[in-house]
Amino acid sequence: MNFSSKLLENAVFEFSKLPGIGQKTALRLVLHLLDQDKADVERFSTSVNKLRNEIQHCRTCLNISDHTLCDICASHKRNHQTICVVEDTRDVMAIENTNQYNGVYHVLGGLISPMDGIGPTDLEIDSLIARIRAGEVKEVIFALSATMEGDTTIFYLHKKLKDFNISISIIARGIAFGGELEYVDEITLGRSITTRIPYENTLAK
Repeated sequence: MNFSSKLLENAVFEFSKLPGIGQKTALRLVLHLLDQDKADVERFSTSVNKLRNEIQHCRTCLNISDHTLCDICASHKRNHQTICVVEDTRDVMAIENTNQYNGVYHVLGGLISPMDGIGPTDLEIDSLIARIRAGEVKEVIFALSATMEGDTTIFYLHKKLKDFNISISIIARGIAFGGELEYVDEITLGRSITTRIPYENTLAK
């Protein structure tokens, strides 16, 4: 793609680094910004800078937050005895949108994937165990994607948690194998949370 301006080219190059954004889409976005008032573009730039420089992770659940303790963990209306274990913030948002869950979360920050060089020590597993060891937790729900990586992670976590005096469950598999939570419709995801089953029931006898 030929550019009439190096500044334009640089901006297009940066936008094209975003997931799902090719050069043509990046060019449309950059040209759109050039058509906006300077004040609007400055607000856009400021919001991105503040996002990158000021965003935090909740000290308890590791979810993305504006504060050291996220609104969910800080709420007295939530059931802090139930922890829903998810891969990342997108899954927290997906489950929250169902309005079918009133517990708290634990964000692993990924899934075990030897092919990608991601092992248990790369995830927030020790912090999950520490929360359970504190004694308040009564149930842990595994809400991970129905993929090989998700199942591997669940199996590993179950081995780590099975000796604690807690209930361990898994969301009902109304979700097709290979499906990721963020793409599941709210009704199906909500139903899979409310009809969760003991994880032991899914293991081969």
